[in-house]
Amino acid sequence: MEIGQRLPETLGIDQDGKTIKLSDFKGKKLVLYVYPRDSTPGCTNEACNLRDNYQRFLDAGYAVLGVSTQGAESHRKFIEKYSLPFPLICDTDKKLVTELGAYGEKKMYGKTTMGTLRTTFITDTDGVVTSIFRPKQIKVKEHAAQILGE
Repeated sequence: MEIGQRLPETLGIDQDGKTIKLSDFKGKKLVLYVYPRDSTPGCTNEACNLRDNYQRFLDAGYAVLGVSTQGAESHRKFIEKYSLPFPLICDTDKKLVTELGAYGEKKMYGKTTMGTLRTTFITDTDGVVTSIFRPKQIKVKEHAAQILGE
């Protein structure tokens, strides 16, 4: 996925089994953030930073949507534990993260593995990507300010 491309129409299934489509967000800008795992330190910091600034996103015309490769039960626990106000897509087959280019080789503790690459896609009101935050750019505790351009 690159700037200028439109996100896919079917994004996936959320923690409650609801199909999430791009058209659900028509007329809103979208923050689609891809994260590696529920309840890990970096992912929790990122989710809580977005949660703490959620009203600011709404006021600025954004919807917020998370996606990782965990299943519905893990997502529900994560949402409940941290009072997350936005849905999380269960991409257990890695279809969406692969299509977005947010799945691939990563290095951790000197080992190369395959996994989800922390990436955030910002769209305009038609679902066209206007900016992308790649893994090395994202500051999990300040991500809302990065997205809102502060």
